[in-house]
Amino acid sequence: MKEILKDLPDRPIKPRNEGLTMIMDKGLSLNEAENMVVLKSELTDIVKLGFGTSLLTRYIERKINLYHEAGIMVYTGGTLFEAFIVRNQFDDYCRLMDKLKLEMVEVSDGSMDLEHDEKCEYIRKLSKNYKVISEIGSKDETITIENSDWVKFMSKEIDAGSWKVIAEAREGGNVGVYEENGDIKDKLIKEITKDIDSIKILWEAPKKEQQVWFINNFGANVNLGNISPNDIISLECLRLGLRGDTFNNYL
Repeated sequence: MKEILKDLPDRPIKPRNEGLTMIMDKGLSLNEAENMVVLKSELTDIVKLGFGTSLLTRYIERKINLYHEAGIMVYTGGTLFEAFIVRNQFDDYCRLMDKLKLEMVEVSDGSMDLEHDEKCEYIRKLSKNYKVISEIGSKDETITIENSDWVKFMSKEIDAGSWKVIAEAREGGNVGVYEENGDIKDKLIKEITKDIDSIKILWEAPKKEQQVWFINNFGANVNLGNISPNDIISLECLRLGLRGDTFNNYL
């Protein structure tokens, strides 16, 4: 790219530890996944098989293998983890992850009550065999987490073995680090990043305005997730300053 156009930001090559793009697969068909891989695999680091879709998607093993062969990490959404845990089926959950040949898992408590020490224990157990991503925040917009607790929970989960911690936003981008209308809780994010290295955080940012804010405040190589498959290329344009919202960032 730089041999064509100068003054673009450096983007690490895959596999990378920062500048991650995580997309949300909410039930793509095998053909749709193939098309995405052909066009966008170099720009995609992680695919999250949203909520419980992996239990209902035909040819799921073939789709996961397709992603893996393209150098894309895959994991099932945290809601599926919670569905097993609330039914006391942790061992069954691990067996399913092994059956699907997944090397990454998500630990969350966004839909159920789970003591934080118990959550960290699940992270410790799973991190022995999988790369763990853990999620902070509730999917219930009526539940508020104090700013200091965000920092405390993230720190404890990283110490327990999480590779990255996710700041909850849902696919609508209207809970967690966002207001109900999608506006960013900038004071909360600034407080979090005073104590937690942003390289350890994967910010769920499904809306363009949210993606722009994070790129403007943390640079091209901020980790962003819950991206629609249709928005992968447009997000990369934002990262590189090839879209009006970030056009002047690197000039």
